[in-house]
Amino acid sequence: MPRVKTGVVRRRRHKKVLKAARGFYSGRSKHFRKAKEQLERSLVYAFRDRKQKKRDIRKLWIIRINAACRLNDINYSRFMNGLKLANIELDRKILADMAMNDAEGFATLVVSAKNALAA
Repeated sequence: MPRVKTGVVRRRRHKKVLKAARGFYSGRSKHFRKAKEQLERSLVYAFRDRKQKKRDIRKLWIIRINAACRLNDINYSRFMNGLKLANIELDRKILADMAMNDAEGFATLVVSAKNALAA
């Protein structure tokens, strides 16, 4: 069986890794072994943070809704419970947008939530 040398294959693989590692600090963008280690770690971070981004955005929505609720003399949990009792099905994304951009509309939602809680 003839001996196979990896010249072309190895160079292509190294170039692919080094191209993906552009912008990394110091030897992590220049030396193959360090670049490969950092690239593997970076891909792990990217996978993890795609999941965490969804959590962070939801957290931001809740903070915005809570701030708008407190301006209208109600807390977040009572407001959400009031919406549920009033059969108003708006998700947190829409509620946060209303809290930021449409204060009057949000205030009417707060009034309907308070009425549902009182009933």
